[in-house]
Amino acid sequence: MHILLVEDDKILAEGLSQMLRGNGMLVDVVHTGGDAGFVLQHQQLSAMVLDIGLPDTDGLEVLRKLRAGGSTLPVLLLTARDAISDRVRGFDLGADDYLVKPFSTLELVARLKALVRRTAPRTSETRLGLLVLDSQTKRLMINGHPVDLSVREWNILEYLLQQESRVVSKQQIIDAILPYGEDLTLNAIEVYVSRLRLKLADAQVAIKTIRGFGYMLEEQKN
Repeated sequence: MHILLVEDDKILAEGLSQMLRGNGMLVDVVHTGGDAGFVLQHQQLSAMVLDIGLPDTDGLEVLRKLRAGGSTLPVLLLTARDAISDRVRGFDLGADDYLVKPFSTLELVARLKALVRRTAPRTSETRLGLLVLDSQTKRLMINGHPVDLSVREWNILEYLLQQESRVVSKQQIIDAILPYGEDLTLNAIEVYVSRLRLKLADAQVAIKTIRGFGYMLEEQKN
């Protein structure tokens, strides 16, 4: 996570930046709205922590310009103002979250992580080894080549990918993929898994049999 921290209180900014870095984040620190605008134009960021009370401009003006330019960068506002009207104005201008000083640094970390996770672009693709499975288009590609699967094979592979590196029993597979009222035997699961193994031979992944327990899908390292 690459965070831009905009805070005019240099002592507070230093403490917050050390705490964020200690939680595995890359942090750029600026103390004015002008410097914030420069960084926003030249860096790829995960989120911005923005103090409202800046010396050269109101932090909300930085936010307004950011949104006017079409940016969807997640923004968490910091402020000593606790009036409801200030919070409402911040959200109206496009803020994603809000913390009033003083606040818990642990809460700031938790909110930032949740904010980035919530706003991260979602993909329908699952990748493992040379395998790419697209749950939206129902396509399987192995090393760039399409591979045909039956509906049952698709459902089993999709479930195994969701449970990657976990052991799942044949019954768990049946319970996960079978519509209510339909029937599927344990022996049938063995047949479908056998077919999948042949089709995944060049995918650098393996469906391993864990005797007495079931199957586990994992990447094969060279």
